[in-house]
Amino acid sequence: MSLTTGFTTLLRRSVNTANLRKKCTHSVAIIGAPFSKGQKWRGVEHGPAAIRNAGLVERLSSIGCNVYDVGDLHFAQVPNDKLFNNTVKYPRTVGLACQVLADEVNRVIEAGHTCVTLGGDHSLALGTISGHAQQLSDLCVIWVDAHADINTPLTTSSGNLHGQPVSFLLKELQDKVPPIPGFSWIKPSLSTLDIVYIGLRDLDPAEQFILKKYNITYYSMRQIDRIGIQKVMERTFEQLLGRRQRAIHLSFDIDAFDPSLAPATGTPVIGGLTYREGIYITEEIHNTGMLSALDLVEVNPALGVSSDDVKATSSLAVDVIASCLGQTRECAQRGIVELPTPATAFVRENEEQLRI
Repeated sequence: MSLTTGFTTLLRRSVNTANLRKKCTHSVAIIGAPFSKGQKWRGVEHGPAAIRNAGLVERLSSIGCNVYDVGDLHFAQVPNDKLFNNTVKYPRTVGLACQVLADEVNRVIEAGHTCVTLGGDHSLALGTISGHAQQLSDLCVIWVDAHADINTPLTTSSGNLHGQPVSFLLKELQDKVPPIPGFSWIKPSLSTLDIVYIGLRDLDPAEQFILKKYNITYYSMRQIDRIGIQKVMERTFEQLLGRRQRAIHLSFDIDAFDPSLAPATGTPVIGGLTYREGIYITEEIHNTGMLSALDLVEVNPALGVSSDDVKATSSLAVDVIASCLGQTRECAQRGIVELPTPATAFVRENEEQLRI
């Protein structure tokens, strides 16, 4: 028995976990978050439409999910949204957008759905995780990304808030994060042991320092090459689920994949996850039975060189979401529940042929 299978067997023994499994596998709510102000590239706000157009709802329905698409949220641009500390860009606009998204995620989780948020840029994870934590305070996070997104407003060199959301979420970093306009509503909801990174390969010096100083678990592409994705997932679940049963929040940046697979994204980094590695991650997360919410972010149709680039990236996003919610590579469609048996009339009508 694999470690993951063992966890699944253990979790199924709990009444509370059984209820969570029922909630997470049959009812899925999709939130579109067409937001781009956390980074510099125009076009990422069209990510939700591209993923829907790639057949997301149809795919999820085909594997047995009851899908509720709540549509796209509206995010206002705050007037005169000046730089913070002469560096951090659009703080009030990003903060307000994340607050709106947090309220919607909170509502969806409370209603009993698995929440799927389509980005938009990765600053939105500040909203999705905050909203999720309002309902399930003991959640854990698996962050699949080429980047750690853990700069603080004082260490960022770009000023883009899609590179900073984790620093606002971690309790241990709060004495390092200054109050910035638009973020007063945020309450840190994670400790450093509650998050595991997978796929990292492009870290700023300050991010490298933070990960090491605070002993935050991460599996870079070098580590994945060295020990393999199966061992990575076993160790991830051992840390996050080994001592207690709790909900998983998956935050998946499409740039975790190699750019040859996902070219239509804003910050591609060569040497990323293969298709098999990425889908193995999501299949194993599904197998725990504990997935409660997921983000799929940074699909940017405007950055595809061709329509094929956009189609490949959007279709990959659909594959990731579907495998999180039960699609397997053994069978892509909902399985049959019973084999048909020959009716008496069928046998009688075909007696002569059967005798030959």
